[in-house]
Amino acid sequence: MKALIQRVTQAQVTVDTVVIGAIDQGLLVLVGVDPGDAAPNIEKMAHRLLNYRVFADADGRMNLNVRQVGGGVLLVPQFTLSADTRKGLRPSFTSAASPEQGLSIFTALVDTMKQQYEGVETGQFGADMQVSLTNDGPVTFLLEN
Repeated sequence: MKALIQRVTQAQVTVDTVVIGAIDQGLLVLVGVDPGDAAPNIEKMAHRLLNYRVFADADGRMNLNVRQVGGGVLLVPQFTLSADTRKGLRPSFTSAASPEQGLSIFTALVDTMKQQYEGVETGQFGADMQVSLTNDGPVTFLLEN
């Protein structure tokens, strides 16, 4: 599983001109599911997302996590994160999980995150989404497990 996290001052997901998920300060998380992902990956990623220290403390150091700053988490399914881009000029998606597995793992991650933190919003799996954000910093990290 891959999660591209971006520290944001605001982010939202729109489907068919309707905002389906939005946060103010927090993390926008683009989630890619790989074929070998299973329950242990979900628990580990949820823990990392809620505890990864990317927000500034009183000294300006990245020592605070999203919970400590009371931020939101916007989870967006992003199968293109699992693309193989090592060769050629076109991505290959043979390295990504099947749509069925991707939906199952993404849904389980959302459920796990919502059980542990109430500030979680989501995009819509398989939808044509428009994602807008204001990246704070910019601060962006790729988490893999």
